[in-house]
Amino acid sequence: MDFLGFLNGSGLTQPAIWIAAAVACVILLRISNVFRYIPNNQVGIVEKLWAIKGSIEDGFIALNGEAGYEPEVLRGGLHVMFPFMYRIHRSDLVTVGQGKIAYVFARDGAPLEPSQVLGANDTEDKSDFQDARRFLLGGGQKGPQRKVLREGTYAINTTQFAIITDERVYGHALSERERGVLESMQLTITERWGFAPVVLAADHDLVGIVTVHDGPSLPPGEIIAPEVGIELRDAATFHNNFQEPEKFLHAGGYRGRQLQVIVEGTWYINRLFATVEAVPKTVIPVGNVGVVIFYTGPRTDDVSGEQYRHGELVLNGGRGVWKDPLLPGKYAFNTYAGKIEVIPTVNFILKWVRGEVGSMKLDENLSEISLITKDAFEPTLPLSVVMHIDYKKAPMIIQRFGDVKKLEQTLDPMVSAFFKNIAQKMTLIELLQNRAAIQEESARVMKAKFEGYSLDLQEVLIGTPRAAVNDHTIENILIQLRSRQIAREQIETYQEQEKAAVQERALNEAKATAAAQTALTQSLIQVKVNENEGAAALARAQKDAETRKVTAAAVGEQSRLEGQGEANRVLAVGTANAQATKLSVDAYGGPEYRLAEQNFAKFAEALTRINQPLVPQFLMSGGQGQEGNSAGLIPTAMLSSMFGQMMPGALEKLKDEAPKAARRTNGQ
Repeated sequence: MDFLGFLNGSGLTQPAIWIAAAVACVILLRISNVFRYIPNNQVGIVEKLWAIKGSIEDGFIALNGEAGYEPEVLRGGLHVMFPFMYRIHRSDLVTVGQGKIAYVFARDGAPLEPSQVLGANDTEDKSDFQDARRFLLGGGQKGPQRKVLREGTYAINTTQFAIITDERVYGHALSERERGVLESMQLTITERWGFAPVVLAADHDLVGIVTVHDGPSLPPGEIIAPEVGIELRDAATFHNNFQEPEKFLHAGGYRGRQLQVIVEGTWYINRLFATVEAVPKTVIPVGNVGVVIFYTGPRTDDVSGEQYRHGELVLNGGRGVWKDPLLPGKYAFNTYAGKIEVIPTVNFILKWVRGEVGSMKLDENLSEISLITKDAFEPTLPLSVVMHIDYKKAPMIIQRFGDVKKLEQTLDPMVSAFFKNIAQKMTLIELLQNRAAIQEESARVMKAKFEGYSLDLQEVLIGTPRAAVNDHTIENILIQLRSRQIAREQIETYQEQEKAAVQERALNEAKATAAAQTALTQSLIQVKVNENEGAAALARAQKDAETRKVTAAAVGEQSRLEGQGEANRVLAVGTANAQATKLSVDAYGGPEYRLAEQNFAKFAEALTRINQPLVPQFLMSGGQGQEGNSAGLIPTAMLSSMFGQMMPGALEKLKDEAPKAARRTNGQ
C-alpha cells in the first residue's frame, strides 16, 4: 500500500495537506523576505537582489533603484517587502562610549584628491554619516573621514560606512582584505591614543606639539607651518585647537608640524588628521633669561647695528635671534620651531681649577694657568673670575658665541695670556708678595676686554701659585718667608706686650683713681664749700667793716660836734666859774685857800661813797722770830696819826698845783 493510500485509508489526508501547505507558505514567505522584523537595537541593511534597471554601474551603493545595497536602513519593527526582491541584513547600532572617539571609513563616494589623506567633510551633506544617500549625492568622499564621532548611539549603514572604535569595527559585507585594512587602521589609531581625547593636565606642565597629516604641503624652505585660525571671533576659520579640521584647512593651514601648540585642556582631535606630542613647558628660572633662536617666521631686518656682525638680531617673532629675551617664567614654547638658550643674569663664577665645576658647568674644561716666572720657576695659578651678563645683552652673547657654554673657548686663552705676561716680569717671591696689586690690575685690564665680548666682569680672584707634583722648591721658599714673618711677628709681639704693660699700669692707676674718686670728689666739693663760705664771711666782714667805718665816722663826727659843743659849754662854764672862783678866792683871801677848800670837799664826798674803811683796822706784817703768830695788827689810831702827818705836805702840793690848773682851764 502506498503512502497516499495509507493516508486516505486512515482518514488523515485532508489535514496533512493543509499542514503541508501552511509549512510551504511559511517557507515561501521566509525565502521571499516579504515580512522582516528588525529589533530596536539594530538596523536593517537592505540589499536589492534584482531590478528592472539592472545592477549599478559605478560605485558601491545603489542610489537609483539598481540592484545592490540600498543607502537607507530599516529601523526597529516589522517591515513588509516585495517578495523575492530584497535581502535584509541586520546590523547593530553604532555605540561610542563616554569620552571616546570613533572613526569613520566610507566605502563608497568620490575619490580623494592626490594631496588628500582623509575625506573632506566641509559641508553638512558630506558630514552626515547617518544618511548615506545625502552623503553620496552631496559629494562625500570615500576612505577615512576627517570628522569623528563623539559619544552616543548612531543608526548608520555599516555597509557604506565602517565605524572603527576601540572595542570593535562596525562593518557589513566586508571582505577579508577590507577587514584587514580596517583592523590595521584600528591598530594605528590605538598606537596614537586616538580613541581618547588629548588631555593635558595642569599639574604636568605639558604643552602639545601638533603635526597635521592632511592638507597642502609647506612652501619650500619652511619647516614649521604658521599659525592660522586662532581668532575666536572668526567663526569660519577658528578651528579650536585642530578639533575642526575643515576650518583649519579653510583658514589656510598646511600639513606638517605646526607652530601653534595646545595647552592644558581636553581636546577631541582626529589622530588620523593630526597627532600630538606632549613636551614639557619651557621654564626659565629666576636669575636667568631665555634667548630665543627662531627657525621659522618672516625674514626681517637685522637690528643689531652696522658695527655688529656676529649674526642677525631680529624683532620677536622673526627668523633669527630675538632681540628681547624671555624673562623668568613658564612658556608654552614650540621646541621644534626654535631653541631657547638659558643665560644666567646673576653673578656666576668661572674657575680655572681642575676638578671644580660650577652649577652651570661653564668651566668644566678649565684648569690652572701654567706660568713661568722671571727667575725660571714654573708654578700653576688657580684663578676664579666673577662675571655677570646684562639681560639686555644676552642675545648678543648668543650671536657671538652661539652657546653660553662656549665662553671658555674664548676667555681661557685671553685670561691665560694675561697672567703669563705678568708672571714673566716678576720673580716668584714678587709674584707672591704682589698678589693684591696683580689682582687689582688684572681686574681693571680684563674688565675692559670682557666688555668687548658684551660681558660684565665683576671681580678677579687669584689663588696661591702651586708647584708641580714632587717639586718642593716653592714650598721651601714659602717656608723661608714664613720664618721671616714669624720673626717679624715676634718683634711686634714684644712691642705690643710692652705697650700692654704700659697700658696695664695706666689702667691700674685709672682703677685706683676711680676707686678714690668718691672721696676726692667729696673733698673737692668741701673745699669749694669752704671757699664759698670764706668768701661769704669775707664779704660779710668787709660789709661790717664798711658799716663800722661809716658808723665810726658818723659817731666821730657826732662826738667831735658834741665835744666841740661841750668844750664851748665847758669853756663858758669855766669862764664863769673862774670869774666866780676868782671872786671867791679873792673873798677867801687868795686862790690857795679856795683850792684847798674845794679839794677837801671833793675828798670828803669821795670818802662818803666808799664802803670800805679809809684806814684798815688791822695791818698784817711778817717778822722773824715770832712764833705762833705770822702777822701783827696795826691799830687804827696809828693810821690816823700817819695820815695826819701826811696831810700838811699834800696841802702844800695842792697849793702849788692849783694856780697851774687854773691857768690850763683858762687857756682852753
